[in-house]
Amino acid sequence: MTTSSVDTAAELADTLTRAMKRIRRRTMTRLEPYGITPAQARALRVLAHAPDHEGREAMRLSELADHLHIAPRSATTVVDALEESGLVARTPDPADRRAVRVVLTPAGRAALERIHQVRHEVAQEYFAPISPSDQDALLQALRTAEAAYDSVPSRRPAR
Repeated sequence: MTTSSVDTAAELADTLTRAMKRIRRRTMTRLEPYGITPAQARALRVLAHAPDHEGREAMRLSELADHLHIAPRSATTVVDALEESGLVARTPDPADRRAVRVVLTPAGRAALERIHQVRHEVAQEYFAPISPSDQDALLQALRTAEAAYDSVPSRRPAR
């Protein structure tokens, strides 16, 4: 790798970090009126993609922690706040009486719609100056980098 490509890669990493911080801050600000934190929004999005055998959005608390890459006690804190807001409910796991499932409520599904709208608006605002074809190229390049990074076994997230 030449010095130039090393500098470009480092600048790209710095620029991506700044972009994510700005997008995260703006999303956080826009979600604040709804009383939803970014961590809660992530948990709701993970739950929305985890239908159980009954077709409801549900998963065990330990699975949620794994998907969020956080400690189980941290997942408990997030779920406590979501439950207090009426966005999720805890139910016994029919397959294991010791386990608890977290289930998305109708209010949680409505919150997901708001979250989706906010994320879409923030992304549109941030990437508006970039042409659609450049956005597609950027997305493809980042997907390629992510796939290559994940293909190295030592770099895969622990689950």
